[in-house]
Amino acid sequence: LGYRDRAALAATCRAWRALAASPCLWAALHLRRLDPAAAATLAPRCAPHLRSLRLAGRAAAEAAPFLRAAGLRSLRLSGCRDLTDAALAVLAARHGGLAELHIGPDPLDRISSDALRSVALCCPRLRCLRLSGLREVTADALADLARHCPLLHDLAFIDCLVLDEPALAGLTSLRFLSVAGCQNIKWATASASWAQLPSLTALDVSRTDVSPGAVSRLISHSTTLRLICALNCASLEEEEAHSPAAFANSRGKLVLTINRTISKYIAADAAPLCPDTAVKDTVVFDECRSSSGKRNGVSQLITWLEWILSQSLLRIPESNPHGMNQFWLDQGAALLLTLLKSSQEDVQERAATTLATFAVIDDENTNVDPARSEAVMLEGGIPMLLDLARCSRESLQSEAAKAIANLSVNPKVAKAVADQGGIAILTNMAKSVNRLVAEEAAGGLWNLSVGEEHKVAIAAAGGVKALVDLIFRWPAGTGVLERAAGALANLAADDKCSLEVATAGGIHALVTLARSCKVEGVLEQAARALANLAAHGDNNNNNAAVGQEPGALEALVQLTHSPSEGVRQEAAGALWNLSFDDRNRESIASAGGVQALVSLCQECLNASDGLQERAAGALWGLSVSEANSIAIGREGGVPPLIALAQSEVEDVHETAAGALWNLAFYSCNSLRIVEEGGVPVLVHLCSSSHSKMARFMAALTLAYMFDGRMDEVALVGTSSQGSSKIVKFEGARRLAFKHIEAFVLTFSDPQMFSTAASSSGAAALSQVADALFIQEAGHLRCSSSIIGR
Repeated sequence: LGYRDRAALAATCRAWRALAASPCLWAALHLRRLDPAAAATLAPRCAPHLRSLRLAGRAAAEAAPFLRAAGLRSLRLSGCRDLTDAALAVLAARHGGLAELHIGPDPLDRISSDALRSVALCCPRLRCLRLSGLREVTADALADLARHCPLLHDLAFIDCLVLDEPALAGLTSLRFLSVAGCQNIKWATASASWAQLPSLTALDVSRTDVSPGAVSRLISHSTTLRLICALNCASLEEEEAHSPAAFANSRGKLVLTINRTISKYIAADAAPLCPDTAVKDTVVFDECRSSSGKRNGVSQLITWLEWILSQSLLRIPESNPHGMNQFWLDQGAALLLTLLKSSQEDVQERAATTLATFAVIDDENTNVDPARSEAVMLEGGIPMLLDLARCSRESLQSEAAKAIANLSVNPKVAKAVADQGGIAILTNMAKSVNRLVAEEAAGGLWNLSVGEEHKVAIAAAGGVKALVDLIFRWPAGTGVLERAAGALANLAADDKCSLEVATAGGIHALVTLARSCKVEGVLEQAARALANLAAHGDNNNNNAAVGQEPGALEALVQLTHSPSEGVRQEAAGALWNLSFDDRNRESIASAGGVQALVSLCQECLNASDGLQERAAGALWGLSVSEANSIAIGREGGVPPLIALAQSEVEDVHETAAGALWNLAFYSCNSLRIVEEGGVPVLVHLCSSSHSKMARFMAALTLAYMFDGRMDEVALVGTSSQGSSKIVKFEGARRLAFKHIEAFVLTFSDPQMFSTAASSSGAAALSQVADALFIQEAGHLRCSSSIIGR
């Protein structure tokens, strides 16, 4: 059971409480958060029994001494970028019996060699030390480790900036050494010095600039070395490209590079590693780990290899180096799935984290590489990840859910996840009381809900209610809120699911976010969800329900002033949809919507096509009523709509033409359109747009403008001005009528009409109907006065 379940069980009765105090339950702890008060509370249980501790974050690390776990043997810290020398010295002093100390993978920017010397002095039983991102490892620090830690056999300095190579040769007890990602290593000196280490069994030089000559010297001069891991080392890969047999004659030593299929290479040359076992490459790690050759240290070697592979595979996608794509397809995905089966918790978690990131090629838009994501699926990775998502360790649950979420961006993977019960699993995880687990589960539902075929299944599994509940459970958890709102937005696009969202309290939840949240990503998704809820006006009453929710329309109007273009776009889209309801339309105007949307149109002339379309669309929706239409003209809405009507993007100029059509119903606006140069723009649309709908509305607008109602308004002024206006006005009228007639004639096919008239056959009449039909016109919504006109 997980910690929360154990705590709940202990609260049921005295017998269970006594059982919960069993020493075996307190031998190991893995906590994401720990403060001094909580540590002091746990101390009576931890002090006598705790042997292994995993913590995340500097605050948790600094609280660890309050556990008073004097018998602690293993300490693993992550997320400790801000850890100081003083804090690390205290940890070492309070836990002098440590045999293992791991801190990473975040760089230890503030840790110096002084702290390393404190560790050496305070922890004489240290056997394994793994640190990431040290600025410098000096000769004095290494000398203290050699002097005071005679049992130290596993040492890793990952991504270290400066390392004293000769001083490492003084640690004669070393069997395993990793300098992956280290810079500024003098490889001639390093290879000569490290080859003399009397017990060195395995060396990791991945992600370094190690030279082929240095590797050759290590192979030739070290009598104990059995394995060199050199993933993503450019010099070695170039050498192998020119000479595929490079390092082939390695005297029984394995050299692992990305050009070699690692599992097959280990299996083919497994005699040095597993001398008593016939090894299959598909299960080489499992078989070598359990080999009867444990007396030769095989199990330790494979355990170490898993750890350093998980480290390198995690780091490589961060820089996405050139030439790695084939590696991921040929063996990287399979290797990661092998590491998911490791007995080491941190290896499993790093493998799941890498599966979540290695396929992502665009973080901002969460685009994934189809081939990489499908490689995971084809290797059987989906059921493995779903199984891990149901384990009792919350840290692994969240990483597995994140991997499922990211891979599910690929529709084929999403189908596999759904087919194998992933929707129910993610829905249950979304109910977790652990925020990170719930957050990643919501992300999974967000990506799965993109597929139309999954929306109803998510609702049937209780996903809608779970997502709405998340918004109220984690009001300050921005990651949870954005993912939950995004998933609800996708679900709300479906007519049936939109009803489910409303029934589950989704409207209130989303409006609450729109009113109170300050995070742009959350606001964008909340506005998008409200827009989708309001898009089903003909099929349900969600449109009216959103408008009736207190503060909803005011919040959306305010969001049109957001500094984020995405938020402005979604808010305008929501107001566009909501404006189809008569009551909403007037309420939006009362909330300052006309001024806000005119201002948005004026500001978005150089913005994205999506924002331009929605801003014009919102004005189109509001302009259905006479008061709003006149107000839009008075507030300066005509010039930006004319500008948008000149866009080459069909959706934009079509929507702008629709707004101008409504405005032109009133003579004061018609005059403004003429004065602002709108007639040539509408004429161009009427004759040149590829959109039938845009041409149709441009023709309607011109017809409304020159039907005679504007004459009296247009010709007001002095006699000289009137004469000039008459000439200009008449010229515009003739130009308009000419193109209106030309537009109508584009639908005329005399031969087709003649055939239909003579035969009246169904096929001929159908041809006529198809030729005349403007499909999009069926979406137009007109007021009774427009219909009467």
